Amino acid sequence: MFEIKKICCIGAGYVGGPTCSVIAHMCPEIRVTVVDVNESRINAWNSPTLPIYEPGLKEVVESCRGKNLFFSTNIDDAIKEADLVNTPTKTYGMGKGRAADLKYIEACARRIVQNSYGYKIVTEKSTVPVRAVLSNPEFLAEGTAIKDLKNPDRVLIGGDETPEGQRAVQALCAVYEHWVPREKILTTNTWSSELSKLAANAFLAQRISSINSISALCEATGADIEEVATAIGMDQRIGNKFLKASVGFGGSCFQKDVLNLVYLCEALNLPEVARYWQQVLIFIVNRRRFASRIIDSLFNTVTDKKIAILGFAFKKDTGDTRSSSIYISKYLMDEVVDLSHPGVSEDDKVARLVTISKDPYEACDGAHAVVICTEWDMFKELDYEHIHKKMLKPAFIFDGRRVLDGLHNELQTIGFQIETIGKKVSSKRIPYAPSGEIPKFSLQDLPNKKPRV
Repeated sequence: MFEIKKICCIGAGYVGGPTCSVIAHMCPEIRVTVVDVNESRINAWNSPTLPIYEPGLKEVVESCRGKNLFFSTNIDDAIKEADLVNTPTKTYGMGKGRAADLKYIEACARRIVQNSYGYKIVTEKSTVPVRAVLSNPEFLAEGTAIKDLKNPDRVLIGGDETPEGQRAVQALCAVYEHWVPREKILTTNTWSSELSKLAANAFLAQRISSINSISALCEATGADIEEVATAIGMDQRIGNKFLKASVGFGGSCFQKDVLNLVYLCEALNLPEVARYWQQVLIFIVNRRRFASRIIDSLFNTVTDKKIAILGFAFKKDTGDTRSSSIYISKYLMDEVVDLSHPGVSEDDKVARLVTISKDPYEACDGAHAVVICTEWDMFKELDYEHIHKKMLKPAFIFDGRRVLDGLHNELQTIGFQIETIGKKVSSKRIPYAPSGEIPKFSLQDLPNKKPRV
């Protein structure tokens, strides 16, 4: 059997960097090189401050960087044994906003051919249309990526059902067998592997949209979504995972992969299936509902009012700002509002949306309302009595993550008015997006309005 001794990963992003760092950590006899055309990103991987925040990632990188783990921009020299390719969504042309963009796979494939001699195994790890190359999709969750890589539920490897294809599959299996039990390594054909990745994320997105739809019903009837979710989750057929109502999902995968699945179904002339999965995305309108609730509670206007949004990452323990906070900020900016966000790095796209504050107390100073969009543990431990004294009155807290559930009585005693997802909605009806509409937002579409009279 062919033995893999050198691995080249093309793409030093959220998938390539952590995945190959753990492979190097677990397989000290294998030389792993992560390459990228982005020189600043590679420099960050070679520095004390990594470009990605994940609990445990820094320790893993520092344990093997310079020994059997290397980060480089020298792509041509680094292409030796294998290739892991990142595939974003198309932003133009046929399939815009839904189809996977294969231009980077094609560019990588051509570069591999130009620099390869002898036997090579080419593997893709991210979401692409089925029937691409040897498939080894990742099933990482941001915030727990290192734990997921070290102790995965399963490792999935798909390849051609030919002698050469199976030879490549077994060689890749041997890499994972350094630390993953063989019974957790599944081998399939390429179709099954790549569809499994799309389907897994679609099912998870479906659960989030389902519980968010029930949260809207709870707000209208007086039920509490946390109590409903607990009752549902105790059913062993359903389980309690992904039953946390919130302002909607974010990150790199769920929306992109559902849209890919919709596009694939349409391309294969399965319109009913495409429409079914399209419905999963409609309830990201929870973001708009939440923003409307903020506006309604603040006497139907937020013009010239300051709102402190606590948390810009899409969930705790990650620095990924592809989040519902962006959409909520956009909707509020439509109403002309001054925004402050604590704890966010000076990123161009964020800076265009908001006024950034590194300190939550500074962000809340003089605010009319506090909006919690990320479930960081620190938000449970803030001195809310101090915050209340510095805010304009009446002072509101809008908890989009149910972070402060156990503190409501205390906060109300201080003087806050509390509004949360899935509970205690105002009597005024909040409009939904039209059926079939998926809210769209681009950073180039920022409002530039004068205050309304």
